[in-house]
Amino acid sequence: MIEDFFPPLFSEFQVHYRYTVQFTKGIFGSNNSCLSDFFLSEKKEGNIKKALVVIDQGLVSHHPNLVYEIRSYFQNLTSCIQLTDDIMVIPGGEDCKNDPKLWDSLVNAVDLYGIDRHSYIIAIGGGAILDLVGYAAAVSHRGIRLVRIPTTVLSQNDSGVGVKNGINFQGKKNFLGSFAPPVAVFNDLLFLESLDDRDWLSGMAEAIKVALIKDKDFFLWIEANAEALRDRNLDKMFYLIHTCAKLHMDHIAKGDPFEFGSSRPLDFGHWAAHKLEYLTEFSLRHGEAVAIGMALDTEYSFQSFLLSEKDKNRIHSLLKTIGFSLYHPKLSEGEKKNLYLGLQEFREHLGGRLTITLLSGIGFSKEAHEIDFGAVVRSVDFLEKFYGN
Repeated sequence: MIEDFFPPLFSEFQVHYRYTVQFTKGIFGSNNSCLSDFFLSEKKEGNIKKALVVIDQGLVSHHPNLVYEIRSYFQNLTSCIQLTDDIMVIPGGEDCKNDPKLWDSLVNAVDLYGIDRHSYIIAIGGGAILDLVGYAAAVSHRGIRLVRIPTTVLSQNDSGVGVKNGINFQGKKNFLGSFAPPVAVFNDLLFLESLDDRDWLSGMAEAIKVALIKDKDFFLWIEANAEALRDRNLDKMFYLIHTCAKLHMDHIAKGDPFEFGSSRPLDFGHWAAHKLEYLTEFSLRHGEAVAIGMALDTEYSFQSFLLSEKDKNRIHSLLKTIGFSLYHPKLSEGEKKNLYLGLQEFREHLGGRLTITLLSGIGFSKEAHEIDFGAVVRSVDFLEKFYGN
């Protein structure tokens, strides 16, 4: 037999990734060396690298001098970095991940300006912009070096510090995407001051999520500081972002960063949230949808005899104190059929085996591979009765 003469060949190897998340304020200020120190540390003798900068349009509306400040900042780095002629300013928000024209414009810019694998793409904006630009960077030339500068609460404590990139396709969230770590992340706390109240509050959903499944003490801290966080206390927010980012990065380093399995413990509350975003045509912020998804999965955990009523009430109370709604009519639409489809789509996204993270206590999670949809229906009915408007 041919197998006797040509036995199978096997290959196994590991790829080492390392990146830092730095915290600063006023990153493009003339006296701030945080970003310049990074690029100087990357410098190789006789090699000037190119950098394409992509900015969230909403950020520019609040910081009209930002493009000028960026150009002025990089004038002192011409020995190692050359900015492209254009700084791209594109619309942000979830709609940018639905727009093929924006995707094309990014890839065309990579080609036009000769951005190679040793060049940089610097993405500045909220989570959706980072997802879109990160995906373009990951697939162009099979990987361009990505620098992220998240500018929202949500992106600074969650998506901006992780390894995922993606765009929406075929009516499904993040249907196309990649696992590609950035080379560096810089959280500029100054940008948070210009957020509107909805974006300020929305980002805290991911911090509550990671506290619920990983760190009871962090949950207790959020609970004790809920009103200060809601009322835009910057010092409290800085602590929340730093702690949440650390918990996310610890999970990435010690867990399954590229999700080779079906377990996604950091997605507590997300299966319903992803569907809700589409059902509301993204009128709900991601964090707002996650808050509703967490309220639903918390109630389901209680109805499944995993979570005490006391803990359930504490979780719902915290979400309400922060300012989240815990129910949306789209949950009940079509006799919950759309929600059922969302569960099946989440199963498909995980690779065929359903894995839902539930709570067995505050700070303690439990994986479930089967869901009683009747209990889901009862959980939705509970939220509608007590939290519907």
